[in-house]
Amino acid sequence: MNRIFTAVLALFIIFPLLISAQSDFYSSGTGVHDAELLAGSMDTGELLGQLFMIGFFGADPAPEILSWIEGRNLGGVKIFGWNVVDLPTLGSTIGSYQKAAAETRLKIPLFIATDQEGGWVRHIKGKTSITPGNLSIGATRLPYDAYMTGFYIGTQLRTLGINMNFAPTVDVYTNPEADVIGPRSFSSNPKETAEMSVAFFQGQNVSGVISTAKHFPGHGNVTQDSHGVLPVIHTQMETLWNRELLPYRYLVKKELPAIMSGHLAFPEITGEIEPASLSHYFLTGLLREKMGFEGVIITDDMRMGGATSTTKDTSEACIKAIEAGNDIILISHGVDIYEEVWESMLNRMKEDPGFKEKVQQAVRRILTIKLKYLRGVNRVPPYPDAHTIKESIPSLEAKDFFFNEACRSVTMIRDESIPLNPESAGKILIAAPYRLFLSTGKKYFPNADTFYFPFTPLQNEIPRFKESLLKAAANHDTVIFSMANRTGVEILEQLKELNCRVIVISSLTPVYLKDLPWIKSAIAVYGTGQESFTAGFSALLGSFKPEGTLPIPLDKSGYPSE
Repeated sequence: MNRIFTAVLALFIIFPLLISAQSDFYSSGTGVHDAELLAGSMDTGELLGQLFMIGFFGADPAPEILSWIEGRNLGGVKIFGWNVVDLPTLGSTIGSYQKAAAETRLKIPLFIATDQEGGWVRHIKGKTSITPGNLSIGATRLPYDAYMTGFYIGTQLRTLGINMNFAPTVDVYTNPEADVIGPRSFSSNPKETAEMSVAFFQGQNVSGVISTAKHFPGHGNVTQDSHGVLPVIHTQMETLWNRELLPYRYLVKKELPAIMSGHLAFPEITGEIEPASLSHYFLTGLLREKMGFEGVIITDDMRMGGATSTTKDTSEACIKAIEAGNDIILISHGVDIYEEVWESMLNRMKEDPGFKEKVQQAVRRILTIKLKYLRGVNRVPPYPDAHTIKESIPSLEAKDFFFNEACRSVTMIRDESIPLNPESAGKILIAAPYRLFLSTGKKYFPNADTFYFPFTPLQNEIPRFKESLLKAAANHDTVIFSMANRTGVEILEQLKELNCRVIVISSLTPVYLKDLPWIKSAIAVYGTGQESFTAGFSALLGSFKPEGTLPIPLDKSGYPSE
């Protein structure tokens, strides 16, 4: 009897020790049940830490980030452009953060995230690929181009130790006035957007990088910037379901791992002016329950004006974000803000069992994705190798692909003087807000003159650039103009009455041509890199026939109706 008692007593003593010994990230399995067990072994602070993704300033490991990792079980770090001085240094900093995470009790690796959408938005610059962008992919209408773009972007991020990308951008280009999102979209067609979004995700997924579709439930019908204000969108639910939500519905069926919630209000649907990022209806009722999404939901940056427009401060907004159904709160900067939000959320966890349960649910979802992606043979290496970075980036294979994709996307819009015969072009002026465009043009037209104007000049400087361009163009027979935004349109209008040939090569979005019927010669190249500009000038000279298709209409009647 004494032997039995002793054995049972020993079991009670040893079993908890065995459980404790196995309850770290690398000693468990990789399923949902394992995520639940790991979350169950965490104390209140460790749970809360996993919900935070924060940024830092500088290129070297930041003391506050290391402190959060060591003392608070930080869940993720966001890499911005301001963190990149060179790629090997970035890789070293990321490795330092992951090493610190590996030395904690639970050894849970960090989400290391960035915005590398391709095209216009590219936070990791240096020698990474400059891609033609989503609208260029929409112009080729080839899922292959979306797949390979996702793959090459993901492969470069993988080499740097970045395991999460806030891409693809799946917003449908619904509104021609949507300047903030427009060039970042694939198309104005919901189905084509959905198909390209899935292909991009699948390509990036092969690289092992976690894809995050954004900006739920849809930013493409917005004329305001949610960084500063809360955009209010008057769209009915039926329209939203069949248009903006279609890409998400496709992606959820393909087991997309993450979605970013947008700071956007839809009063016609919710009955109030409240950000979707703080809306229980949108995140829990619609995305989780109706659409069946099981991955993680990440807020857009909580320092944006749209996030705090209906709350007293960032802390209250972050609490509401978790209550609504977000799993991760993204805060880009502000050490004092980090502390305030931490204390507020920790107190709420202690006071409100319901809120603590929300946090526990979020952590289980976070760990499920981390166990799936950050374990095993295809995980993104947590400790980037400087030699591999230097050898792999830039990738000549990627450069070749993106040049060919840029050529496939070039779209003939108005062809009166295209192809251009240099012998009959007379004296040529090349005008652009990109110095790279000017230098590329000089390779094709060595005797051409150039005129540079800023992409976003100060408002009081615009009249000077208008006058200078008009004066310069008056002495030329042909003007090749790079149009990329509304400021460019305003400057270009000065040439309307001149007796010279004007040819537009449109970058980013060609939508502005709808307001320029007097332009009779125009092609669209979408991107702003060497590959896109080279493709544009080659097409202009007739080296190949442009076969791209406009991914957006050039008149309002061609856009989806409300």
